[in-house]
Amino acid sequence: MDDRKLRKAISDISLQISETNIDEIISPNNHKESIKKVKCECCGLEEECSSTYLNKIKNIHFGSWVCGLCSEAIKERLIKSSNEKTMKDALKMHKEFCEEFNASTRSNPKLSLTLALRDIAKRSSLRRRSSSMGKEASSGSNKLARSASCAPRIDVGMGGKGLDGFM
Repeated sequence: MDDRKLRKAISDISLQISETNIDEIISPNNHKESIKKVKCECCGLEEECSSTYLNKIKNIHFGSWVCGLCSEAIKERLIKSSNEKTMKDALKMHKEFCEEFNASTRSNPKLSLTLALRDIAKRSSLRRRSSSMGKEASSGSNKLARSASCAPRIDVGMGGKGLDGFM
């Protein structure tokens, strides 16, 4: 083998990086913007954002800071409304909706879940009734009759008492 040896290559930039602060490399203009934690005035969600972004959103929403989700919901209200509503009206409607939601659903989530399941069951029942009404008209009455009990009496080993003896 001749005089060639493997040498470790070291880049010049790696030496510079080790000598400088990482923050200076990431933001070369050294302009550090303050980050604030703000709470959405509609839903209460907290976000961290820069002061320029905060001011931009407040200017759009008449001095109210709203999160991105609420902002999109307000835009949808504006688009979907048949009559011409202003941003202020849409913001007011969305705030009222969020207040109502927070007052009922978040204060008692079990009750909210129960009511939601009740509504789903109601709609399902109405759907079944309406579809069976259409079938009955065309093919007569197709109701299922109960033929036997689902829980038969068991007299073995209970001295002839059956299930009635336990009640």
